[in-house]
Formats: sequence, C-alpha cells, structure tokens
Amino acid sequence: MIARMAVLMVLEPRLATLTYAAPHLIASQALTYTMQLSGSRAVTQDQALRRTAVALMSVEPTPIDSPRPPRTADPNMYLATEVEEVAVAGEAAVESHVNQLYYKDNTWHATPQDGHPEAVPSDAMVSDAQLTTRTYADGAKEWEIESPITFQYRVRESADVFALDSDVLLFGHLTTAEDLLRAKLRALKRVVVVDDNVYALYGERIDAYFAHHDVQVKLMVLETTEENKDIQMALQIAEAVHELGIDRRLDPVIAIGGGVCMDIVGFAASIYRRRTPYIRVPTTLMGYVDASVGAKSGVNFLGKKNKLGCYLPPALALLDRSFLASLDARQLSNGAAEIMKMAMVKDKELFSLLEQHGPSLIEHKFQTLPAAAEGEAGEVGEVVSVGEGGAAAPSRVLFLAIHTMLQELAPNLWEDSLERLVDFGHVFSMELEMAVLHTDKLYHGEAVAVDMAFCTVLAYVRGQITAEYRDRLLATLRGLGLPVFHAGFDEAMVEEALYERVKFSSGQKIPLPTAEGESRLFNDISMDQCREALALWPTLV
Repeated sequence: MIARMAVLMVLEPRLATLTYAAPHLIASQALTYTMQLSGSRAVTQDQALRRTAVALMSVEPTPIDSPRPPRTADPNMYLATEVEEVAVAGEAAVESHVNQLYYKDNTWHATPQDGHPEAVPSDAMVSDAQLTTRTYADGAKEWEIESPITFQYRVRESADVFALDSDVLLFGHLTTAEDLLRAKLRALKRVVVVDDNVYALYGERIDAYFAHHDVQVKLMVLETTEENKDIQMALQIAEAVHELGIDRRLDPVIAIGGGVCMDIVGFAASIYRRRTPYIRVPTTLMGYVDASVGAKSGVNFLGKKNKLGCYLPPALALLDRSFLASLDARQLSNGAAEIMKMAMVKDKELFSLLEQHGPSLIEHKFQTLPAAAEGEAGEVGEVVSVGEGGAAAPSRVLFLAIHTMLQELAPNLWEDSLERLVDFGHVFSMELEMAVLHTDKLYHGEAVAVDMAFCTVLAYVRGQITAEYRDRLLATLRGLGLPVFHAGFDEAMVEEALYERVKFSSGQKIPLPTAEGESRLFNDISMDQCREALALWPTLV
C-alpha cells in the first residue's frame, strides 16, 4: 500500500499533496476528469481555499490552473471545459425583498417590494406571515416563509360531564357564535373512543348522554393500555373517523379514558386529514394533570416510548374530578407522580401540600378531605392553611399542578426549545418503563417516581441539595404511595438513557432539584457521579 501511494505521488504530485494535506479541499480542476450527469455543473472551490491548501503543502505543487491533456478513452467521462459558480452555505444574498401578505377578493397578495403601506387596500386582511425573496450572486432565487402558527385550546373543569342538560361535551370546543350556530343546525356526528375499563363503569351514562342529544355515534371501546399503544390502534381510530364522515372542523373526535387513550386518539386525529379536532375527557389522575393539558400525542414504536407522535393540542379538555373517585390507590399514586414532579421543579406551596396531605389525598381519592384529615402534617413541616383549611387541599393541589404545568408548556408548546424543566423524571424513566413493560410492569408515573428518586440522590451527590431535603423528597414520594427504588435501574440503563438524552436533546439538559420547589438544568452530569448515586441510593430506601 505504501509503495502504491509513493507511485501515485510521483505521477500525480498535485493530487497526492492535496490528498494528504486536506482531502476536502481538492478542487475539480485538480482532477483531469469529472464524473457528471448530463447538464450538471462542476463544483469548484474558492481561490482562497485553494491558496490555504497550497500553504499547507511541504513541496512546491504544480500550479492549479496549468493545463492537463484530456483523456478521451474513458467512455463515461468528459472534460469539464466550463465552470459555473454555485451556491455556498452561508453566502450573503446580493438582493433581498420582504413582502407582507394580505387577503382580498378571495386571493392572497404580496405587498409591493417598496413596502409602501398605502398600497394595501384598507379593507384587506393583513397576515402575520411574510415572504422574503432573495437573489444570490449566481442569479439563483431563494424564498423564505415566516408564518406564525397560533393554536388556541381550553382546559376546563366540568362538575358532571355526562349531565343530560349539559352540552359542553358537544359544543364546548367552538369559540365563535357563527360556528356554534352552524353546529347546532346540522346533524351531530361523533367518533367516541372509550377505554374498556371506563366503559364498564360509565357505559350506560355515556350511551344515554349521546342518545339524549340525538348524536350519530361511532363508539369504539378499546383496551387502551401501554402494551397496545401502537400505530395499528391509531389507524383503527382513523379508519372509524373516515367511515363516519365527520366535519373536519365542527365534529371533534372524543377520547374518554386515561393518558394512553388520549395519546392514541390525539395522534390519530393529527394524522387524519393532517388535523382533525378532538376533545379529551380524562378519567385518571395521570390524564387529569398531565396528558390532558399539553399538545403532545403519540404511540410507541420499535420498543421505544412515544417515538411516533406530533404536536396537536385538543380543541378542549374537560376535567371532571368525580372520575377520580372510581380509581384504585395505585392509579391515583401513578398520577400523583406528575404532581410531585411539578412540586419539585417549581412550586414550594405544592410541595408543602403534598408533604402534609399526600397519604390523605390518595386515601380520599382527591375528593374533599373529611375534617379528621384536615390537620394531618406528616413527619415534617407545618400545616399549611389553604382556602377553607386542609379540606380544600385536593382542589388546591390539582389547580397548582395544572397551572404550573401550563406555565411551562404554553411558551414552548412545540418544544422549539429543548430546555424543559417538565422533563424532570423523564430522562431515565422511559428506558425503565419499556424494559419492564411485558414483565413486572410499572405504570408511567411509577417509572417517573423511580427516576425522580434517583435524581434526588444524584442532586445530593453533586452537592445541589442537603441530606435533609433529600430525605424529605423521598419521604413525600413514599407518602404518595410511589416506588422510590427499582433493582432494574442499573448502571447500563443509566448509561443508555444518558446516551439517548444527549442524542435527541442536543445535550444533557437534565433537570435536577436545587432547593425546595426549585430546579435547574444541568449539562455536566458524569457517569462517575451517577455511579456514586447508584451506590448510595439503596442505602436510603
């Protein structure tokens, strides 16, 4: 190989030198022949780059522009006799014009390039979008479109969503009088997707509600579990939407169930005709405080959680706290993990309420606490007076959980920024949740709780929180009935989760607690720190 390279360097000194010095700087003229498709242009390098390459060489090169004799024997190659200039990334345009867009007579028009506002008719509707046209040195054009997209959706409490005299479930998503009138003057159609467990409890009320309002219903009672959360179920829902033939603006798909149900229905609605409105009716605590209030939806793919998904918020989410009364303790604890997340990352009051009332909240299913439970303070902290006393703690907890979540989501609904405090508990948990999905299954909130417990220990190891606060956090998680350790959460899993995090989040950006009700994002977490936390963790639980 060395001998062959020596021969080539003798025969082709210019090519060999460039190859050794900077192979990416080889100009097309340095090669006698250029393999091209008919009509293509030879890609050339800037003269300054050539001079830079030459400066790196230790021998005197043959001048780059010296003529080379053509070799006509090669049938599929030809000599590049004319070189055209091509666009280069980062090149500045020689000319640029920005046009606003306005709507008149059923047509969109661009404002004149001179930008005179008087050229826009006074009765025209002017868009927030703008169209920029640029011209480059080689004469090529470029169009850049800037089009702000605004979504408006509502999260609304409803005391009894299936009350026969209430039409909020049918029309609450409509925001204008015109749309409301149109909807009420036409036959009603709804695709209604209900979790099978929910239908077993509320099926008669659901059927009676839609029959009372004379709605043509395509009812789908599905087993919406994490194991079934896949593209096949989403396509099954999309097929039902297509068969019923609903109006793409007035007839929302309705999801009644837990977070998995709402994820699947939201994804199906987003892919059918690119955007079909849908309404969420969460019946679990996880759905109530987390899955129902954001814009994300998705399904599992290739053994990874929510790898297929989109950002399309519901037209409306209806929160009926009475559903929570039908849940068992494990489901309530599952949802409480997401409440604890918001308490840890940004709300001291919420943490205090969970610390004092956590066991009672689970026991009484987030309904109004009886007088005997009002003064419970737990082992740490003082009783916080909320509203009418501890009895109001469930309402206050639910309010703070949703309000703080929306504060974090609303400015970054599409996750344009990957710096998200609400990712706390979701860095390592996804690996854990999917690893045990078909064996010793953990609910989503349980996996999140294990993640938060590990991150609590990690924050302590890094010197960000005290041992006293560390122990209070772990005790509060336990008080909510959540796991704070899992034997399968090992070094290999941590390493894989960190790799996935950096790969898909453009860095670590890992939230960790720093003080009571406060957290920050960190990018300097090392595996040595994680190993130290993994070693200490079992001794604390």
